[in-house]
Amino acid sequence: MPLNIMTLSRVDMPVSQAEGLKILERDQYCCRYCGLDGKASFENALVMSVDFVVPRARKGKKDPANLVACCRPCNTIKGTRVYKSLEDAKKYVLDRREEMRRSWEANRVPAATRAASAQAVSSAN
Repeated sequence: MPLNIMTLSRVDMPVSQAEGLKILERDQYCCRYCGLDGKASFENALVMSVDFVVPRARKGKKDPANLVACCRPCNTIKGTRVYKSLEDAKKYVLDRREEMRRSWEANRVPAATRAASAQAVSSAN
């Protein structure tokens, strides 16, 4: 077993490709946090992975009950936090994704508006 370099404690090994495929098939290639369908497109398939609900860094076990299909953005957002349940983790991830979406849209729209205004001014000249 490898060591967690932060705590110098042993952690479970990551899942093998065969184990990961079993988890993805069990969850129908669908992210258990946001619902992204990994079969819908090649781009979606590229971001699918397997997540330890209780992270390995927190002594989560490599047990099918602790593993879920997950897209990489949700996996990154979830991080190594520990939640009471998968539902609590899902709520955190979805809330955080929505915050990030609102922030992105707020920063994107003014730039688009400025670009449209600049284009209108240059077209008028």
